[in-house]
Amino acid sequence: MQSWVPDVFLFLWGIFVGSFLNVCVHRFLKEESIIAPRSYCPNCRKSIAWYDNIPLISYILLGGRCRNCHLPIAMRYFFVELLTGLIFLGSVRYFGWTAQGGASIVLLTLLLGISAADLEEQIIPDEMSLSGILLGWLFSVTFPTLQSETSRWMALGQSFLGALVGGGMIYLTGVFGQFVFRKESMGGGDVKLMAMLGAFLGWANVLMVFFIAPFLALPIGLYVKFKKKEEYIPFGPFLSLGGVLVLFFGEPLIRIFFHYYF
Repeated sequence: MQSWVPDVFLFLWGIFVGSFLNVCVHRFLKEESIIAPRSYCPNCRKSIAWYDNIPLISYILLGGRCRNCHLPIAMRYFFVELLTGLIFLGSVRYFGWTAQGGASIVLLTLLLGISAADLEEQIIPDEMSLSGILLGWLFSVTFPTLQSETSRWMALGQSFLGALVGGGMIYLTGVFGQFVFRKESMGGGDVKLMAMLGAFLGWANVLMVFFIAPFLALPIGLYVKFKKKEEYIPFGPFLSLGGVLVLFFGEPLIRIFFHYYF
């Protein structure tokens, strides 16, 4: 077998999952079933033929427009498919065909869907975050090495603690922000997102996400405030990006953090 065949397979698998992820994002936001009806145009709501529903290719061939109504289809559909393909390929390339590689695929795919939804409607679907928490616990108890443990129950405990620390820190930040600024500063979706990250990454890693995300959000926040004259930016994508950085570079980041601050 040629060395590139598994990579192509992974990428193709990923873009088809990304196509389904797009359906989930759209329908979770609309509170619709992801089972039925079949895929339809968000504009004219006519069913999409199978040959117009091939990931990446159909979008390019149709010029990003619906065949029926000719209205533009959001570029989110193309980029979610592309990024999901890269998630599948990159996770296995980095972690190998291991439990960590599988967990990375699941976590990053969920983070991508959550970020897409938050950017589009400023909503983090519970269907993604809550199922992500459960999957984080399931991965931890099944593969305890993901939490650097040998005991399944110790690994599950670390995952529970991670969810508690992640969700709890964002919740307390929101309570403090509401007290100081007299308005909601953190949504419940962010709390559940951080709990999900903690369930996968553990308490020490999710602590790093908590400190990294504001620095990632700061430049965009300043631009939106002073150029766009708006007060709110969705925080979910920055928490997600922080989670990505910690997933791949968590150990050196933790060593640096505790060396300088503790």
